[in-house]
Amino acid sequence: MRMITPLKITLCAFLLTVLSFSTAQAQNAAPADPKTVPAIDGAIGPCSAEFTITDNAGAPVYAATISVHIAYGFMYLRKLDLQIGTSASGQARFTGLPDRTKQGLFFRASEGSREGTAFVDPAKTCKANLTIALEKKPQ
Repeated sequence: MRMITPLKITLCAFLLTVLSFSTAQAQNAAPADPKTVPAIDGAIGPCSAEFTITDNAGAPVYAATISVHIAYGFMYLRKLDLQIGTSASGQARFTGLPDRTKQGLFFRASEGSREGTAFVDPAKTCKANLTIALEKKPQ
């Protein structure tokens, strides 16, 4: 009879983590219609964050990139990086975010030489609506 060793269990857990990471990254494809609000599902919780990305004048920014690094699970050892681009109206949506994180969620948005950030604590705001105004990166 074959025995399952702790090494085999650890290897299986590692492979599942890698597969879930690459699945989330693959969902970052640009929508076929620039008017469709793109969404990415982290599949690790009930929370969500909806974004509107603008420039300094308040105009929407098309094809801005929004990214977030998430540490979650037991002792926050599991990691997930999500990234998505905005629609023509400057909007994007993250769903399936965890309701508990060690330090909250720090979102970074960028387009060309402009960038902006937003912070959300999902324990306080599970369904967040955020606007990020992109500014020139400091030299």
